[in-house]
Amino acid sequence: MVFSSPVFLFIFLTSVYILYRIIPTITAKNILLLVFSIAFYTYGEPKAVVLMIISIFMNYFFGLAMKKRNKYRKPALGLAVTANLLMLGIFKYAGFGAQMLNKLPFVSVSIPHIALPIGISFYTFQAMSYVIDAYKEPRYIQNNLYKLALYITFFPQLVAGPIVKYYDFAHQIDKRKCTPERTAQGIRRFITGLSKKLLIANTMAFAADYVYGLDTAELTLPLAWLGAVSYLFQIYFDFSGYSDMAIGLGAMFGFDFRENFNYPYISQSIQEFWRRWHISVSTWFKEYLYIPLGGNRKGKFRTAVNRIIVFFCTGLWHGASLNFIVWGLLNGAFLLLESAKIINVQKLPRFFRHFYTIFVTIIAFVFFRADTLSEACRFIGRMFTPDFGKTGYAMFMSQLTPMYLIMLAAAVLFSLPVIRAIPEKLKASGSSRALDVTETVSYVVSLGLLALCIVTLSSSSYNPFIYFRF
Repeated sequence: MVFSSPVFLFIFLTSVYILYRIIPTITAKNILLLVFSIAFYTYGEPKAVVLMIISIFMNYFFGLAMKKRNKYRKPALGLAVTANLLMLGIFKYAGFGAQMLNKLPFVSVSIPHIALPIGISFYTFQAMSYVIDAYKEPRYIQNNLYKLALYITFFPQLVAGPIVKYYDFAHQIDKRKCTPERTAQGIRRFITGLSKKLLIANTMAFAADYVYGLDTAELTLPLAWLGAVSYLFQIYFDFSGYSDMAIGLGAMFGFDFRENFNYPYISQSIQEFWRRWHISVSTWFKEYLYIPLGGNRKGKFRTAVNRIIVFFCTGLWHGASLNFIVWGLLNGAFLLLESAKIINVQKLPRFFRHFYTIFVTIIAFVFFRADTLSEACRFIGRMFTPDFGKTGYAMFMSQLTPMYLIMLAAAVLFSLPVIRAIPEKLKASGSSRALDVTETVSYVVSLGLLALCIVTLSSSSYNPFIYFRF
């Protein structure tokens, strides 16, 4: 079930929220959310729900083994991590692994064709977060199975994140407030994300899909850059839009989720970019992989190796493909070059720091979007090959529709913290009346955007989320 679908908006969400407000006790509310969360996943993945339930029970018992008096708690932790990674490996990487083995001489293994369950990367990492947090701090051990199940299955962040760490979620299971003000703010945040997805991301997607679907012979320099830039904005507004919707939904039910994006396209280095982009997954790898590997505590060489491992895993986590691995390693390589001052961004003027970061990000995302490495390399080659044929020019101009140009301008504008700066400046000036007016206007605009989104939904069937693949 997709957030940006009539079934979710007008049936599922309406039903669960009305019942949630009617039910009096927090225990009953939690059970209601658990039931609806499982129903949410079952609607889209009726067979894979069994795998998710197995994951819940498995990690529940592993969590119980983390009690201090259990002398086998450390081996149990190792077994828990292994079991979770094995489950993820079988369903996500078995086919890719077989393909890589077949590239070796004298090796021929059959390639398994296993359907990838939606959201397995996200809920597996959340389950691992629980077990690891319980090992570090036994007070996080959850004795109630349904509470752990709620954490793993909670529908706002179940299939495409953000990844919520258990220590951030645990205290909210039994103690949270769901006030009218928070509900209104949550609805506004949800509408913001819905608008990002339906209006900006989907418009950018039409252009990106068109360009990436062209044969190499048809691809000219302007078209290649059009496709690359369109995808740059598509993936940001698609994924940040989903994160906004998840955060908004969480607020509607009294939960606080941490921010997942912080205007990454204003970054002035690749290091800064990764502090702002997909924050939940980058901090997950930092806390549960980079620091356990030794972080930056064991010398420069070991630090570099640890970072390469993290970015290799980050790329692989996004998908079973060499393209994702190259994307991760490319980001990691530039981060290392910056850390070693080989690329000394601090010596560059502000404009060039920003240009460099966006340029590297655009090139890296070509590997993320293309189907194969060879296609990505050919695409990048076309980005730097002067070719302005009449046919290519006509194809280029055909994509510059009024709707595309308006949404491109909106994409640039909302990639900057312009809107966020308005209430911050009003607060700093102490103008409470102006702040109240701004708040009211924001809700009116949200209602207008919601109406526009509903119209868009009724006239368009193009609605996939990029991160459903992971």
